[in-house]
Amino acid sequence: MGIKRSLVLFLSSYGCFLFGQEKVVDTIYIFDSQMNKVKLFHPVKTISTEDAKKNSSNLSELLRFQSAVYIKENGRGAVSSPSFRGTTAQQTAFVWNGININSNFLGQGDINNISLFGYDQIGIKAGGGSVTYGSGAIGGSIHLNNNLDFNKGFHGILFSEVASFNTYNNLLKGAYSNEKFSFKASGNYSVSENDYEVKEAKNYINRNGQYYNTNFNIAAAYKIAPHHQVSWISEFFNGQQHYPVLFNNETETKYRTQNVRSLLSWDWNKTQFNNSFKAAYTEENFQYFAKADGPQTSGGTGKNYILKNDFNYFFNSKWNFNVIGEYQFNKGEGYGSGIDHVSRNMGSVSGLLRYFPVADLRLEAGIRKDFVGKISSPVLFSFSGKWNAIHWYTLGLSVSRNFRAPSFNDLYWQPGGNMDLKPETSYQFELRNQFKVGDLQMSAAPFYLDIRDMIRWLPTFSGYYSPVNTDHVRSYGVEAQMEYMKRFGKHLLKGSLGYTYTNSQDLEKKKQLMYVPFHKFTGNIDYQYEFIKVYVQGLFNGLTYTDSNEKRSEALEKYFVMNAGLGLTFHKEYTIGFKVNNVFNEVYYTMFAYPLPKRNYSVSLNINF
Repeated sequence: MGIKRSLVLFLSSYGCFLFGQEKVVDTIYIFDSQMNKVKLFHPVKTISTEDAKKNSSNLSELLRFQSAVYIKENGRGAVSSPSFRGTTAQQTAFVWNGININSNFLGQGDINNISLFGYDQIGIKAGGGSVTYGSGAIGGSIHLNNNLDFNKGFHGILFSEVASFNTYNNLLKGAYSNEKFSFKASGNYSVSENDYEVKEAKNYINRNGQYYNTNFNIAAAYKIAPHHQVSWISEFFNGQQHYPVLFNNETETKYRTQNVRSLLSWDWNKTQFNNSFKAAYTEENFQYFAKADGPQTSGGTGKNYILKNDFNYFFNSKWNFNVIGEYQFNKGEGYGSGIDHVSRNMGSVSGLLRYFPVADLRLEAGIRKDFVGKISSPVLFSFSGKWNAIHWYTLGLSVSRNFRAPSFNDLYWQPGGNMDLKPETSYQFELRNQFKVGDLQMSAAPFYLDIRDMIRWLPTFSGYYSPVNTDHVRSYGVEAQMEYMKRFGKHLLKGSLGYTYTNSQDLEKKKQLMYVPFHKFTGNIDYQYEFIKVYVQGLFNGLTYTDSNEKRSEALEKYFVMNAGLGLTFHKEYTIGFKVNNVFNEVYYTMFAYPLPKRNYSVSLNINF
């Protein structure tokens, strides 16, 4: 295997290939310079903008139907959180263009306060990734990625949708690029009255469920020299959610949030090495209103200043060494939470060594040390291997130690914050088996997680809640996937079927954790003939307990939900879409007491120009 092949494998994450004469061939620039390296060793499910339009209501719906992640949603469009492999929302890392964006206060991300259409790709990676992506990457990570291309001229997209419950989704995206310069901008706006009814669920009406959100993205890149490129991207999000109430006499509440993210990158690519230096600023603002028409009663502002450097050096065609250094200064100010002005310094150093002994075998070992204020953080490690044993079978192995640092709420909330908390840590093992028979691909990945010092808020003798390190959780199961794609003449058929079994127990109680279903199936079928596209989605979710004692009377019953859609394309640029969600009118819940909508509809228009 020559040096050229190694460079193709590793430098693709920078959007260009370098050859012996170091001539740059334009392709695509990806802001997350680690993502293509991660894909060399771990499966990452990638959802494109086109796939996202199948579940255009919000990001929660997209992840529910197109991934193995369990999504707990307090009614459509309300507070929503993910669970990978039986872990908590705080143990999921949200990564925006290579930068961890979990909230300083909550230690997690609210899915419905993240735009669905602000990104070119959404990546979903199950399993630990703290060596690369830091705190929170225990159960898995959700990657929100943007890219820029060169030599493409001008092109754009307009997407507009009208849906049930007075819901409107709109997206406008435009891009221009030449040999040296690339620019892209997009904006989307979603709004909904969201007043659906489910009579079978005690005459439930989604009262006070309205929401809206606006998101703007702008990005640019310029090649200042043959081997140097500067890039910039910024995102601005503004949203409001009203929290559903169960009865007419309940007080209506609402929540507002404004997020700003900006990233500047300088990339230096040579044959023997490459380096990506990033400076980023992220800001979260949120306000809670105990009365929807009253003044703000609580809220907070968090600001993060981030410097990150990713250096790769190629010893030869078989050995590659990667060093990642990061520094963050985190600031937080709470209102109505007892949190005054707090701050902390965070730093980390990671080293990854990759070895390609033969063409069909690749190995990676990593180590990381974090420095989180006065908190004692563990040394983390990872080992991954991938072996193409024979042409139809590939074996993959992953072992890692991961962690989550306590959030500002965990440490400083008054009353109740606990300054003596230890970080959550986990050990993970995963064995991936991949098979390919003709046009059919299958995989089965048994996994095991051992989580220590889980942070849990418990009642105190003084009447308030306080976080403590209590739980020892063991989670094990299997993720299986089957994919098929066949093109015959003018016909294209694609199908996928996924299954996840998860047993996640508090070892003290020997009970399944709340909101962790034992079984989840997802299925997608796409058929295209000339200008006609048809797709069907299916989701089966098994019995799900909503408390820590496996109380059967309060468990969420199993359910099957199916969606279907049709698209008609004219003149290669105009597509009219029609979609039916919940075709069989199923009554189902992902959160106790808050059912999701029954059958509903949407009509859309997509224009490429």
